[in-house]
Amino acid sequence: MDSYDVPQLVASDPKENATDLLLERVNKAPNHMLFSRQNKDGSWRDVSTKDFYEEVKSLAKGLIAKGIKPGQAIAIMSKTRYEWTQIDFAIWFAGAISVPIYESSSATQIEWILSNSDSVALFIENDDHLARFQEVSAGTPNVKQVWRIDSSDFTDLYRAGDSVSDADLEVTRKNAEAKDLATIVYTSGTTGNPKGCELTHKSFVDHCRNAAAELPEVANDKQHSLIFLPMAHILARYVSVLCVYSGIRVGHLGDAKQVATVLPTFKPTFLLAVPRVFEKVYNGAELKAEAAGKGKIFRLAAETAIDYSRALDSKTGPSFGLKLKHGLFDKLVYSKLRAAMGGNVKYAISGGAPLGERLGHFFRGVGLIVLEGYGLTETAAAAVIGRVNWQKIGKVGRALPGTGIKIAADGEIWLRGINVMRGYWRNEAATREAFEGDWFRSGDIGELDEDGFLTITGRKKELIVTAGGKNVAPAPIEDPLRAHPLIGQVVVIGDAKPFISALISLDPEMVPVWTQNNGVTEKLSLAEAAKHPAIRAEIQAAVDKVNVLFSNAEQIKKFEILDVELTEASGHLTPSLKIKRPVVMKDFASAVEKIYG
Repeated sequence: MDSYDVPQLVASDPKENATDLLLERVNKAPNHMLFSRQNKDGSWRDVSTKDFYEEVKSLAKGLIAKGIKPGQAIAIMSKTRYEWTQIDFAIWFAGAISVPIYESSSATQIEWILSNSDSVALFIENDDHLARFQEVSAGTPNVKQVWRIDSSDFTDLYRAGDSVSDADLEVTRKNAEAKDLATIVYTSGTTGNPKGCELTHKSFVDHCRNAAAELPEVANDKQHSLIFLPMAHILARYVSVLCVYSGIRVGHLGDAKQVATVLPTFKPTFLLAVPRVFEKVYNGAELKAEAAGKGKIFRLAAETAIDYSRALDSKTGPSFGLKLKHGLFDKLVYSKLRAAMGGNVKYAISGGAPLGERLGHFFRGVGLIVLEGYGLTETAAAAVIGRVNWQKIGKVGRALPGTGIKIAADGEIWLRGINVMRGYWRNEAATREAFEGDWFRSGDIGELDEDGFLTITGRKKELIVTAGGKNVAPAPIEDPLRAHPLIGQVVVIGDAKPFISALISLDPEMVPVWTQNNGVTEKLSLAEAAKHPAIRAEIQAAVDKVNVLFSNAEQIKKFEILDVELTEASGHLTPSLKIKRPVVMKDFASAVEKIYG
């Protein structure tokens, strides 16, 4: 199969905009608890739909009173928190356009986004954000107002809004229609300046309505979710809007490192995460079991979970003996793992990169259904996702209603539908290059099976062509290697070279645990760990294990362990954790030379 279209389940209303999603929720259940906010002592207090709506209205009135006009752009730079969604909806109620900025963005990136989008105002979170903005304020003359979330600015906006009537607010709220611009979301940019994706209100309204209709098990008001991914990323942003529409109670966490601590207090039923989070959960559990002398039991339990999940997809189902083993390990291992995630988690959505078949089966085997999804900023997040009652683990699912998929002659994935952007902001050349008629060229390589399930096999621009002429996609090699507890990031290289190799960075959180479990008595720095023979032997074993999955031309023949961590802060990852390959190749040219010299 080379193309597949799924018709809409819910009809489009050309007069609606994203604010109608909140209004529908208010009219349906005003007293339903739509959010939970964390107190300083770690406890949670609930916020009703009606209270959230009143706060949004008050803030929107404040924006109008401060001179914000329909169609103007307002930027938001903040960690993930309750106010992010409040500001987002308030901007839409004021008829304006929201522009998210990663709170980790450099001053140069901030200047580019603010100036390119013509933003007239900016919401920030703290003094650090203000300092970075002030560095480039001369280059952003349109930004006349800056409001800080952690200050009296909100109170001032509420007070100013007292002069704006409900009737005036309703006029601005209705100013935008489905076809109009709702937000400009800038790609995280692995090379060059990020491009602004023009997402319309239709991208949110129709997308949310149809996704909720297609996934009723997940998108309902009995669920509650802890969101800790950056709200500036389209995946967390879209899911947040979907939660408002569906009535999913949401808690926010600005520091992803605190997830393990907060999950038991919030007790979510539904999670949104990238594959690295699921890898860390698995690796952490395995190393913890090793430290307690129960490593063998954990590995047996993991294999049983995987076998049990795979058997669920067979015609006969799990055997009686497998059910017994699974039940035993559920009491000994799986229940403890679920408790560490809060005890109530039943569903999760994973996006941003392939999860991998083994991890997908493992988590389903322990009682967590992970729905893999695929999409881009240009498609307002998920265009494809698995279904609760129809999964093919290892594939990223089927097109959502209102979405079409096509596999081009060269294997590239093309997408079209209700969620696709209308173009790149002020970049007609890039827009023309990105579209073939109404089909958006994703830049990813994939395959469709007979049921319309999509498999991602690589990134078109990242394909490596070896000196021998072999085309090699790095991602399928990198993903299974990155699942090893010691490995943080993997960059497979070999373009125009005689063989494939890899640059590998270690996970600094896992190094001390692994060394303790494996009899290495020294306390190693990351640089020392990179040279330690025991660690190098372990990485070699991991490479050997992955190599058997690939042809000889695709196998990693050599590797170098880097003495630093590859992170967003180091400049080697985007905020969505994608590798900036040109930067890595430049900064570690000596390591590449060592491999091929």
